[in-house]
Amino acid sequence: MEKNLPDCPVETTLLLISNRWKVLILRDLMDGKKRFGELKKSVDGISQKVLTTNLRSMEEQGLVSRQVFAEVPPRVEYELTQTGYSLQSVLDSLSDWGSNYQRQCQKN
Repeated sequence: MEKNLPDCPVETTLLLISNRWKVLILRDLMDGKKRFGELKKSVDGISQKVLTTNLRSMEEQGLVSRQVFAEVPPRVEYELTQTGYSLQSVLDSLSDWGSNYQRQCQKN
């Protein structure tokens, strides 16, 4: 986890969900565990490298846990931690705001 966090709580939150990929990964993991391939399909447009980089970062930040199964071929599952799940209300607020904005734009 980050040790040198900003003083501002909003800046701290943005540090953790700093790009659209992290937000979309969080969104898709809110439903439960997913394998790497499932996440790659559900997060439209993300490359394998970018997904890997973001998952590693989110694991270091304590938002995601990674479980490796000793199988052939190897199986890896990702799941939100309790801290990751605590971002549900933030994602709900983003979704509500986005829906309202979409409706507003359709009227104009």
